[in-house]
Amino acid sequence: MARPVTLFTGQWADLPLVDLAADLGAWGFDGVELACWGDHFDVERAVADPGYVKERRALLESHGLGCWAIGAHLVGQAVADPIDARHKGILPPEVWGDGDPEGVRQRAAERMKDTARAAAAFGVPVVNGFTGSPVWHMLYSFPPNDFDSVERGYQEFAERWGPIIDVFDSEGVRFALEVHPTEIAYDFVTTRKALDAIGNRPGFGINLDPSHFAHQFLDTAAFAIEFADRIYHVHVKDSRRFLDGRSSIL
Repeated sequence: MARPVTLFTGQWADLPLVDLAADLGAWGFDGVELACWGDHFDVERAVADPGYVKERRALLESHGLGCWAIGAHLVGQAVADPIDARHKGILPPEVWGDGDPEGVRQRAAERMKDTARAAAAFGVPVVNGFTGSPVWHMLYSFPPNDFDSVERGYQEFAERWGPIIDVFDSEGVRFALEVHPTEIAYDFVTTRKALDAIGNRPGFGINLDPSHFAHQFLDTAAFAIEFADRIYHVHVKDSRRFLDGRSSIL
């Protein structure tokens, strides 16, 4: 099986995994990418309890399912974002804490380190997710940006994510950023800048989701060719552009 076809469970995290796994096995999926929210994959339990990862594997295998990646998009978003009240709705209460922005970012970073450890314990080589971005809010340059602040934002991203990737490296796991609006990398130029900022480390790569590129009018094939050695996972879903002069790509 060169390319197993799996389902990312994030959009179904309101369903118990025991029910979802039974359906996916019956529908013929090869496996799952377990979301690190809902009851699908508990990072802290995976780190603390070897029995938990065995139970998760046994549940999947009972339905003929494998797992080659887990998804940690929600907590990852908080590592490098300017934190505001919206983040409370996507973060575990213990990561949100008192909502102090720097405290949230630091707790999110520690949880991402634990996610690398949990992935290693579970036997998966890739964690997909988001990074957040100190500079996305400056995308549209009015009032005019101080573009040195954009460069400082990429440095901040590297400073926040570098120690996390240290743990990924030590655990033999790779992180795959889903290149996506609101992240530090959302197109060709910003992907190059992000990879350069973090020193082109092998532990930091890409989860390619062409559906986002379709709405940005980006060439997915050209992106896949340029960054082929950094693409560690792929998401696929239907996407349709509908531009009638009254809607926009935003």
